[in-house]
Amino acid sequence: MTDDVAAAERARAAFAERFGGEPEGVWAAPGRVNVIGEHTDYNDGYVLPVALPHTTRAAVARRTDGRIALASLQGDGDVVELGLDELAPGRPDGWAGYPAGVVEGLREHLAGGLSLLVDTDVPVGAGLSSSAALTCSVALALRDLVAPDLTLEDLVELARRSENDFVGAPTGILDQSASLLCTAGHALFLDTRERRTEQVPLDLAAVGLELLVVDTGTSHTHADGGYGDRRRECEQAAARLGVPALRDVADVAGLAALDDDVLLRRARHIVTENARVLEVVRILRGSSDPREIGPILLEGHVSLRDDFQISTDELDACVDAAVRAGAHGARMVGGGFGGSAVVLVDRERAATVAAAVRDEFDRRAFAPPRTFDVIPSAGARRLG
Repeated sequence: MTDDVAAAERARAAFAERFGGEPEGVWAAPGRVNVIGEHTDYNDGYVLPVALPHTTRAAVARRTDGRIALASLQGDGDVVELGLDELAPGRPDGWAGYPAGVVEGLREHLAGGLSLLVDTDVPVGAGLSSSAALTCSVALALRDLVAPDLTLEDLVELARRSENDFVGAPTGILDQSASLLCTAGHALFLDTRERRTEQVPLDLAAVGLELLVVDTGTSHTHADGGYGDRRRECEQAAARLGVPALRDVADVAGLAALDDDVLLRRARHIVTENARVLEVVRILRGSSDPREIGPILLEGHVSLRDDFQISTDELDACVDAAVRAGAHGARMVGGGFGGSAVVLVDRERAATVAAAVRDEFDRRAFAPPRTFDVIPSAGARRLG
């Protein structure tokens, strides 16, 4: 995590070194962790993310030669450069495809091109939306520079299209919405069909709780096949049930018509996960002890493990060890097939729980995990 002022100065200095001039500004967008609501977004369902304190920063300046130049402090030092008229899905590839997709979406506003330097402390491949932090930081920068009439909701769609259509990652709108719309001290309750949002207070520290993220070190990518397979299976289940999306199935009893075991499992996760989101929001809105959401988080993990079948040995080991050590609840987060888990724990037991997870990983000869606590933080903003 980097202080905003120091982060902006670092990005400005790096931009000047790479491109020989000053950027017009520096913008930041955070990664996210989902309190509850995995894979429900592309099923028109409910999600409840918080923004991380970790951000991706974009230093940007417009050009006049019709070219786009992209550099990253986390890359190999090379500048990816090509003409605006050369942009196309897969060109450029790799990390540069994400900001290039945003540029492509606003090409009519950017005839002169731009130079872009990015810097990040969002863990990559950990299921914490590093790609959305990248696209959203660039989207906000370009909104401010060339398209001031765009709303934050417009930027959510612009960033989503960059990932879906340009890069080929079949995400919903959860990641981009969290990165752009979250506010400090709150979780974002999002109805992905109606695009309605509510800022739900989430001050865990006030009641002696912490939300730990455990990065298992097993990387994943949305563009790999497993995520896309799950999305297609959910669409197939909805089609067989004769509903627009699995959001329209009221409860598990409504899945009785599914005679395919795989499709039944996938649909059951979505239906029960939507119910879990609503229950967690109900608890957090009221005067109930937030510790009550712990068992709901664990139920979500079991559903992701058994019905959606996207967990891993490392994620399961993390959740099991954390709960045995006294956590109120834990579950994997993100797209699955690797990444991170989130753990709800009393502050006084946080170090003990983290040590128990590390010991379990060591016992099973897994790579050492990385653990950090999450403070619900601000969404995308201009740093200067």
